Amino acid sequence: MAEAHITLEFKDKIAIVTLNRPARLNAFNDEMFDKLERITAELLSALPRSVIITGSGERSFSAGFDVQPDNPMVKRIVDAVSTKDKSPAKQAIAHIRRVVDAFVSMPVPIIAAVNGDAYGGGAELAVRCDLRVMSRDAVFCFSEAKLGLMTDWGGGATLVQLVGASKAADLLLTARKVFADEALGIGLVNRVVDKDAVMPEAIAIAGQIAENGPNAVRHMLALVRNSRNLSLDASLQEEAERAVSLIVSGECFHGVSAFLERRKPEFPDV
Repeated sequence: MAEAHITLEFKDKIAIVTLNRPARLNAFNDEMFDKLERITAELLSALPRSVIITGSGERSFSAGFDVQPDNPMVKRIVDAVSTKDKSPAKQAIAHIRRVVDAFVSMPVPIIAAVNGDAYGGGAELAVRCDLRVMSRDAVFCFSEAKLGLMTDWGGGATLVQLVGASKAADLLLTARKVFADEALGIGLVNRVVDKDAVMPEAIAIAGQIAENGPNAVRHMLALVRNSRNLSLDASLQEEAERAVSLIVSGECFHGVSAFLERRKPEFPDV
């Protein structure tokens, strides 16, 4: 039986998705996109408190899109170039975006545990997550321009929001490597730790989140995500509306009662 190229496991209330194609630096082919889509659907049917995505092997988080000739998606794109037909390229990008958009849009925090190098689409996937923990030995590289390509997993626009237009232009146009210290300094990642501490740190963050009210986490996560595309006034209005909805949900009874009784709160799942 062939080994699964993406695996899903659970640790308490945390889901861990592992890109498991180390011989190809966890680069995505058709099978991996389809598997990630199925995993997303499974998680949406019974949401965990947080999701961690990481890569297997010592070298790579993900090299992004597998450009080797044996990837059927490559043949379709080559045929599109030879015939000047935009349709196959449009279909390929739409498929990638549908899968990635669905994964990173799940209404729970998505944490990228960047255990190794993140190149191209792998770097895009990581920046589209809500939080990033990076190995001190890893690098980010938005390498598309070196191949005569550009970002198409949604990572280019997201990078602008994350680090600002000027810094994003630097990283996208030069396609240079970004090492851990710089990544932390420009806000590309949230934590930098030793390689063997990447998953423990990501799990610790997810565990802290899991201790909080799940409705509160989801409302604040939605506010953070939506604020990227809203004016300040609209974001303030959404914040007030969500705060009211959260209060009347009654979740605060569990938290406030625990606080007054000096005990750890136990929030029910939602």
